[in-house]
Amino acid sequence: MKSCPTSRFNGPGLAVLAPAAERERSPHKWRGQSVAVWQQLSEGAVGRMRHVGVMRLGALFLALVVFALPLATEAQPANRIPRLCFLTFDPGTPQSSRFNPFFQGLRDLGYVDGQTISINYLSAAGRGEQFPALAADCLRLKADIVVVTTTPAAEAAKNATRTIPIVMHSLGDPVGTGLVASLARPGGNVTGTTLMASGLAAKRLGLLKEIVPRLSRVLVLSYLSSDPIATPQVKELETAAVSLGVKLLVQDIRTADDLPAAFDAGARERVEGFLTTAESIFVVQRTRVVQLAAQHRLPGMYPYRLMVDAGGLMAYDPTSDLQRRTAIYVERILKGAKPADLPVEQPTKFELIINRKTAKALRLTIPSSLLLRADQIID
Repeated sequence: MKSCPTSRFNGPGLAVLAPAAERERSPHKWRGQSVAVWQQLSEGAVGRMRHVGVMRLGALFLALVVFALPLATEAQPANRIPRLCFLTFDPGTPQSSRFNPFFQGLRDLGYVDGQTISINYLSAAGRGEQFPALAADCLRLKADIVVVTTTPAAEAAKNATRTIPIVMHSLGDPVGTGLVASLARPGGNVTGTTLMASGLAAKRLGLLKEIVPRLSRVLVLSYLSSDPIATPQVKELETAAVSLGVKLLVQDIRTADDLPAAFDAGARERVEGFLTTAESIFVVQRTRVVQLAAQHRLPGMYPYRLMVDAGGLMAYDPTSDLQRRTAIYVERILKGAKPADLPVEQPTKFELIINRKTAKALRLTIPSSLLLRADQIID
């Protein structure tokens, strides 16, 4: 068979001489050539054509595969960025929350929301009973990692999944509440940071006694009914109170509406100061707590510096440094580390913040030794 520059094989033993449109333009020319071609299909020619056709089809198939590979790659969606689910008691948004050091820590590590990570900020809006539903939402959103800011949120997340990594963000006692097996070897899918350190609650009571030397009765506000980290703190305070010679009046705060009655109870008992244990409800309700303290003219010791920023007297707070450390846990897990192998980190750096303006309003003289130890003084 003579080669024809316009012919191609479309199947075994079948020659197509030219596109139909071209044959329609020159019907006589192509009719003659077609007859000539078919006359050459003598004995043995069909077999040769079949052989050549198969070989050409094989070559054509390989060429198509090679050509299609880059196209298939280009058709795949871009690499999926990791999804982080942030579970918090606090209402609002990341921009209006107290967790900016954590989110800034993520950005410093290269995790920018919407670009290199996707962050879903899920708030219980001050209602702890919402955490099981919010934990289920994290699973529905196909989160790669869950960050929790309260122990009830951590418990809900752990009940919802034993495979998705859960990072504790400055939580209470994770061993005592059963979230981890130990601080050194957490086991399971939970790790992160805890704001609890041995003697921390007692330290706060001692600082309050130092600033109010006459202190003999102290009002303690605690979230006993809803957060398991409250009870160990109260027990530590009770032990410290004996050595400091003070009597505690412990009030269980279930909702923000319980706060006025708690301060009224303190007034009846003639308390000379008060403190709160380290649960999220108090920092969320910081404005109301500080206003009630001012109304009752009570010096207060707080676990969060934000409460001093709101007008409280004094805070002893480890959380700013811990928030930045929590972001590192997220990075390490997203890079392949297992939560079970990452020890839980306790605070090593604390900030003593004193509001001298509030002290003047309460007609308190702050000892110079305490002012020298303060990390920040607000005038």
